[in-house]
Amino acid sequence: MSATVPAPGRVRRGNEGWAFPDLVVEVWGDVACFTRPELKTERVSYQVMTPSAARGVLEAIYWKPQFAYVVRKIEVLRPVNWLRVRRNEVKSVISDQEVEKLQSDRRYRYDVERKRERDQRSTLALRDVRYRIHAQIVVKPEALAGSEGHPPASEEKYREQLRRRVERGACFSQPFLGCREFTAFFGKPDEGQRVARFDEELGVMLHSIEYGPRGERYRWFRASVVEGVLEVPRHPLPDEAVAAPLTAWRTGGSEG
Repeated sequence: MSATVPAPGRVRRGNEGWAFPDLVVEVWGDVACFTRPELKTERVSYQVMTPSAARGVLEAIYWKPQFAYVVRKIEVLRPVNWLRVRRNEVKSVISDQEVEKLQSDRRYRYDVERKRERDQRSTLALRDVRYRIHAQIVVKPEALAGSEGHPPASEEKYREQLRRRVERGACFSQPFLGCREFTAFFGKPDEGQRVARFDEELGVMLHSIEYGPRGERYRWFRASVVEGVLEVPRHPLPDEAVAAPLTAWRTGGSEG
């Protein structure tokens, strides 16, 4: 379930109602692709990192089921530079039956050429990117309450653990920039890195994903970059404001 508001009892004046200053992490890489959902066959990236990708980077560095990250804004530190990549891919995902055959018989091979699954696709990606992520930690109500054998969770403790991991360069899994093959590097904010000044209307962008009994629910917001900063609203657009498929589906690429 997505978290979009401060935890009860932690709201006070300052920083737009948040109890603590934003946690700030810089992330950079050689190539990135934050795929637009309306362009799936030929992947085309947004001009900047998406909140879902930023959240994925933070969760790769430090994650616990007791809390969730809320990305508040993303600063663009490098000018937008495009890179076109053409790759051989497969048309479909391997089926469960094929996986069972591969596991049960070592002689069995999944022949992409014989099945004519090979397909050449183009990706319009970004190159030489660098961003500054501003985020908050929201502790879930059940973790705040605690339980037998589990004391109440502390937001301060989680914030400090994230800071220490960023300073050491430690992570649970290798962060990536939109697609898993595009490795991300991270570190403390560098005051010498200035924001790239530009304005851009990005259209509708994924805000968060809510998980419930009926599956995944995608929430959206209207994104725009103003003087190099993408502000992420606390609340997404209402469902009726966005024309989207009724069934659950994922955006292209492997955004976190």
